[in-house]
Amino acid sequence: MQSHHLRQQHVVAAHLRHRQLHQQAGPLRRAALLQPVPMMKLVEVIGTSATSQDTFDSLLNFSKALGKTPVSCKDTPGFIVNRLLVPYMMESVRLHERGHGSKEDIDIAMKLGAGYPMGPFELLDYVGLDTAKFIIDGWSAMDPENPLFVPSEMLNKLVADGKYGRKTGEGFYKYK
Repeated sequence: MQSHHLRQQHVVAAHLRHRQLHQQAGPLRRAALLQPVPMMKLVEVIGTSATSQDTFDSLLNFSKALGKTPVSCKDTPGFIVNRLLVPYMMESVRLHERGHGSKEDIDIAMKLGAGYPMGPFELLDYVGLDTAKFIIDGWSAMDPENPLFVPSEMLNKLVADGKYGRKTGEGFYKYK
């Protein structure tokens, strides 16, 4: 997205939660829709110093008019959902890499023990291993000292081998 094509009165609604929106859209109004949009009930409404309270309130109201539940967030990489979700998924991979649990047992533990609808490896395969790698590589480049953003050799190898998850038929699991 190029900000020079947008005018100040435009509102940006995007699925770019791996990066800060000011990197994508300049000082415009922001809302992040979660994928898949028709199914997800949440909208992350992003406020920055360039966002007026009237604009922010209009985004909250617009989200509600769409039947979504808005939450407010500062413009930080990953906003709320991905900032918590991606490190969780990556730590699951690192736990498996260290031999502390099989991917199957980690998935079952998170589904039955935490009430999640999918385990982290199932979710990684659903999101796409290439997408997860792209996000973690970007965050690692922005903040290389942050241990939450350390890339995974296992994830890197799967992506290098063209195993992206459900979309290619194989990732952490095989799909046919």
